[in-house]
Amino acid sequence: MKSKLRVFKFGGASVHDAEGVRRVGEIVKDNCDTPLVIVVSAMGKMTAALEDVTSSYVTGSDRLQTQFAEVKEFHWKIASDLFEAGHGVFGKINDLFVEIDWVLEEPPEDTFEYLYDQIVSVGELISTHIVSAWLSDIGVSNTWLDVRDVLKTDNAHREARIDWNWTEGLISGRVPPMLRDNHAVVTQGFIGCTSENFTSTLGKEGSDYSAAVFANVLDAAEVVIWKDVEGVFSGDPKMFDHVSKLDRLSYREAIEMTYYGAKVIHPKTIKPLQNKSIPLFVRSFTHLNAQGTWIGTNLDSILPPIIVLAEDQALIHISTKDFSFVGEEHLSKLFGYFATHRIKINLMRNTAISFSVCCRRSDRKIEGLRKDIENDFNVVVDFDLQLLTVRHSNEVTLDQLLKGKTVVFEERFKDTVQCVLKSSPTPTMKN
Repeated sequence: MKSKLRVFKFGGASVHDAEGVRRVGEIVKDNCDTPLVIVVSAMGKMTAALEDVTSSYVTGSDRLQTQFAEVKEFHWKIASDLFEAGHGVFGKINDLFVEIDWVLEEPPEDTFEYLYDQIVSVGELISTHIVSAWLSDIGVSNTWLDVRDVLKTDNAHREARIDWNWTEGLISGRVPPMLRDNHAVVTQGFIGCTSENFTSTLGKEGSDYSAAVFANVLDAAEVVIWKDVEGVFSGDPKMFDHVSKLDRLSYREAIEMTYYGAKVIHPKTIKPLQNKSIPLFVRSFTHLNAQGTWIGTNLDSILPPIIVLAEDQALIHISTKDFSFVGEEHLSKLFGYFATHRIKINLMRNTAISFSVCCRRSDRKIEGLRKDIENDFNVVVDFDLQLLTVRHSNEVTLDQLLKGKTVVFEERFKDTVQCVLKSSPTPTMKN
């Protein structure tokens, strides 16, 4: 039996400034008739900013202190716009900045992935302290929860896998008592904690996944993801004209879209919800009367072509050095290396003596793979590619999307078309 509890997730765009935090407060206050677990991302573009801080620290860039100062100033500005001087939240924010200072004072000796998690995760910790403090100030009783106390993962930094049994016991034991005396629990998305008590992260846009985990464990009535768009569209409105808002989607369609790279929802979000038939709403935090998109069981109507364009792709070509066939033994070995380096395969093709894989560009991961296999295989990598996926495709739509592009290779199955693309300027006659 479902509880009345709901899970709200607010992304970085919803808390990118003080006015956004106030709007979040209004939304929460208007929905306090049922218990809420509120999952919040880092503010604005602070995840990217802290990624830059991490990269500069590891590479020894002279921009490090300037970048970190900009991160501090961004948060101090929001806090100062919301709270009077001397408010307790300022001390909490300062303590978190000090934690980063402690890391930056020492030479970088740990792996990039480990350092990334320790630094970048601070964005979520600060944002939730600010949101929690603001809710308290406007009369919404809430408890701030350090998600690292309840969401446990393996040791794979930057793409940690959740230890479900451990996490389920901790969430179910800690969160319900917090909600007995408060309207809400405010916690972080994206981050977790390893068995050695080090901070881990769940991968890009992992806050959606965090919300789904809480919903699953607590048997929530629904999850609402509040975004800067009015729902899920048939294509990214920032990239394509004449796209349609989708009023409803099945779990299956949603998971296919996210698998192919649609950024509106994290790919791992759907499964925990589908397993317990928990509906997911995607709603606009600026247009509160908009219907949004409902995702649930068997809800698909007749759908238009759904377009997903993934940028910054790489194509890895692998071939045998002795001209032998790429058979099951080779493929088994290669898939093992892809798993070791956490390279997600978006599209693949094999011929008699070669194997090609399209994946999101990550120079560090690809170089690690190359080093592991170059003694046995020839490896060539093409960069600056796009992966276009069209579900429920028709030829008119596909022809329009492929104008000015070179199709490196293409796969079709049922009503889904995938093309690896390279920009190709149209030749013109010289004067």
